[in-house]
Amino acid sequence: MAVDIAPPPADTTDAPEAPAPGRRPVRRVLVWVGTLLGAAVVLFTLVTPDRLTQYTFGGFVKIPIEGLLLVAIFLAVRGWMRTVVLSVAGVILGFLLIIRLFNLGFYTALSRPFDPVLDWVLLQPAYGLVSSSLGEPAAVLVTVILGLVVLAVPVVMTLTLRRLARLAVRHQTATTRGTAVLAVAWAICGVLGLQAASDGAVTALGTQISLVRRDINDGEKFGQQAQIDAFRDVPGSQLLTALRGKDVLLTFVESYGRDAVQNPQYAPQVNAVLDAGTTKLQSLGFGARTAFLTSPITGGGSWMAHETLLSGLWVDNNQRSSSLLAGDRFTLNAAFRRSGWHIGGIMPANDRDWPEGKFFQYHDLYDSRNIGYKGPKFSYVPVPDQFTLAAYQRLERQPGHQPTFTEIPLVSSHAPWTPIPQLVGWDQVGDGTVYSTMSTDGDPPDVAWRTSDKIRTAYRNSIVYSLSSLISYVETYGDDNLVVVFLGDHQPSPIIVGDTASHDVPITIVAKDPKVLAKISGWGWQDGLRPRDGAPVWRMDQFRDRFLTAYR
Repeated sequence: MAVDIAPPPADTTDAPEAPAPGRRPVRRVLVWVGTLLGAAVVLFTLVTPDRLTQYTFGGFVKIPIEGLLLVAIFLAVRGWMRTVVLSVAGVILGFLLIIRLFNLGFYTALSRPFDPVLDWVLLQPAYGLVSSSLGEPAAVLVTVILGLVVLAVPVVMTLTLRRLARLAVRHQTATTRGTAVLAVAWAICGVLGLQAASDGAVTALGTQISLVRRDINDGEKFGQQAQIDAFRDVPGSQLLTALRGKDVLLTFVESYGRDAVQNPQYAPQVNAVLDAGTTKLQSLGFGARTAFLTSPITGGGSWMAHETLLSGLWVDNNQRSSSLLAGDRFTLNAAFRRSGWHIGGIMPANDRDWPEGKFFQYHDLYDSRNIGYKGPKFSYVPVPDQFTLAAYQRLERQPGHQPTFTEIPLVSSHAPWTPIPQLVGWDQVGDGTVYSTMSTDGDPPDVAWRTSDKIRTAYRNSIVYSLSSLISYVETYGDDNLVVVFLGDHQPSPIIVGDTASHDVPITIVAKDPKVLAKISGWGWQDGLRPRDGAPVWRMDQFRDRFLTAYR
């Protein structure tokens, strides 16, 4: 009788696990979802606008000619050539996506595209703004995420293109027909002038290339401009003679732009402060003349506006700024110093040594560390404007002092514009501890920035506070020997004023001595603290020469 002997069980230790029922369809769905997402990312890269205001449905319904050409190349090349083309295309598209995301941020904050050569230096102040507004952990997290995105995007884009290329080749007939139909549709849209015909990626890359070319050529051009200076060799005895014995205060009011006095969202409250200040100062014997200057920047980069006004050169990028500071340009500071003034600088936002101070020839330079402030920070703002002005009176205008020329940026109106301190009696300012409870009043930045209405209200309130502090200072401490020049450094970001706002900022000269204002009677500036429609508009780099000419 035969005995059936069963074979021993197979060793399945290293055998692949059989797919569970239903797993293969799930995997197939995930693969197709990943493919569609990849295709969407490529399409987004090719057609996405650079401005948030253009993020509409119509803004994305486009036929990108670059995508059609890319598909044609996929189908035309074979073997190792296809691998090379896909790798190069993946890196280029990854770079383009990073640039477009940076452009989105730069247009939102600064109303201009990202400069791939010069704008990396802005990462440090951007980190400081995020850190002071949302906290150090948030700033670190944003930095880490940004770094990972920059490293990962080109790799992910290359892998995505390889997947899409395999599909295109596998379905070559359908892909060829679809590409041909879309190419005809693109041509028709182009002839009819419809926005659906897109070449935005080529335009975006062309913009970046033109910026790089401009940066390469601009250094020599700026150097030549810096050598042209009618005042460089003028003796101090022939400079600023009409201001002898005066204390001249040059004050930049952060983000104080034309919209603050003309945009209906802000103008009623801001102009009420300016008009009331005009009336009050007139009753005390002060006069004022006002106009507009066109700033080289908007949204941020305040130092470039300061350098433009003081040097008489158009400083609209960081390369020009570095070139200026490395040279020996004759500035307003230098003119006052050569003519016998004490040169002071009070920089309340600085919390570290500032080597640039040597270029501007300050005798005394104060910052948040040595200004004597013991109160709290107000988000980004280390020192409230009223305290800064009180410190100016204490440090630079003691009885019997030498006539002083002092530059002060008022920074309480710096983004994120909340919280805002309140005015107190000048005899209560003290060491700043009076502000202890004010730093938690109102919405914190992470709340205020949730809605456009809240952040715009915060911006308006910050301008009101800064201007009120300055006007109150002149009312309290102004005398026959005080001359105040105050102006905005730039307009606030497009979040506050929109994409089409000008670069104009108000500028005002206040003096009690009528001879001071008589010297600029030929400028055509308007009376009072508030510039109205029809006020003259100069480029900011023209101010130095006109000022030195008027008061020579």
